[in-house]
Amino acid sequence: MKTLHLALRSLRNRRATALLTISAIAISVALLLGVEKMRSAARDGFANTVSGVDLIVGARSGQLNLLLYSVFRVGDATANVSWESYQKIAKHPDVAWTIPISLGDSHRGFRVMGTNGDYFKHYRFAGDREIRFASGKPFADLYDAVVGAEVAKQLGYTVGSKIVVAHGLGNVSFAEHDDKPFTVVGVLERTGTPIDRTVHVGLEAITAIHVDWQSGMQALPGGQVGADETRTMDLTPQSITAFMIGMESKVMTFTMQRAINEYRQEPLLAIIPGVALSQLWNLVGIADTALMIVAAFVVLAGLLGMLTAILTSLNERRREMAILRSVGARPRHVFTLLVAEAGMLATAGVAAGVGVCYGLIFAARPLLEKRFGIFFDPGGLTGYDSVILGTIIGAALLMGALPAWRAYRNTLSDGLTIRV
Repeated sequence: MKTLHLALRSLRNRRATALLTISAIAISVALLLGVEKMRSAARDGFANTVSGVDLIVGARSGQLNLLLYSVFRVGDATANVSWESYQKIAKHPDVAWTIPISLGDSHRGFRVMGTNGDYFKHYRFAGDREIRFASGKPFADLYDAVVGAEVAKQLGYTVGSKIVVAHGLGNVSFAEHDDKPFTVVGVLERTGTPIDRTVHVGLEAITAIHVDWQSGMQALPGGQVGADETRTMDLTPQSITAFMIGMESKVMTFTMQRAINEYRQEPLLAIIPGVALSQLWNLVGIADTALMIVAAFVVLAGLLGMLTAILTSLNERRREMAILRSVGARPRHVFTLLVAEAGMLATAGVAAGVGVCYGLIFAARPLLEKRFGIFFDPGGLTGYDSVILGTIIGAALLMGALPAWRAYRNTLSDGLTIRV
């Protein structure tokens, strides 16, 4: 305890250098811990987006493309799936349920997805969590809409709000289906997935708003079909973007996947979400690892700065060490003193770094949710985080042993000798 007290007083006497060293370590620790938290949040976000779905089927393209546009609402499909093919596969005896998905429209920058009631019944995320309503109910009327939590929050929607769907994607659209407005009948609870940023309508509604559109253009005045008139029409879709499948038996998943991939009526692709997610994570894992390496080198630079500061101060503290020896301090006391100083600097830097990291995370959460759709609760320090921080402190103690060994070898006479 006396050694720690003496080390603390010594650092107080050199508070400017100590504070700079602590700041350098804190910034490097905040960067390393922040990168790790972001990695974990992104990984959990990917893994929790969809669960309980055995297969996702779309037009033949690539696994990642199909996964991204059907689950994460990123990108577009290369082609659609015909309604006849969807019906044939959905009626297969090994298929327990299906969720059709129709994409291509938007509302003020948010994706609009056409589906049916099975979506709210069978879709699962984050293990086995089901979609719940914060208010309202699922769509029942042709022009009903259910909005995600983030849509409702950013646009201020509640049950009863009127919305207009735009043709195509983008924050601003010059082609809107303003002749067929929708009414918000439900607001979903926050899920931390792309569901929060999606406007959900019925499949028939997607057909209804496009019934008088051809080649991406609305019919000229006189040829347009009114909202009430569409209610009397057959609104069975000709095609959908993709659909999800839940199997009666998991054992039949691979058999069904192969049958769909070899489907002769049209080129289709069936993917297993978990496999595609692993492939996606492996793809982005390269950049992920690179960020961790850069952050680790930043931490190393901070520790080297601490080592440099202690070594630089040794020459100025030769007389201090000699006086300590003259009043009875043994060489091991001097060694322990310098190692303790290094440990205190590192511990203070780590503590400050953790505080800075969590402060930045809480400050940046709204931006991350709005711009990148990353929702995460930083929580407390995990076991892995503790290992990283403990390793940093351990590395600092090892680095502190170098100047401590040099001071240990200095003799009493060397310290009291005035050098010319």
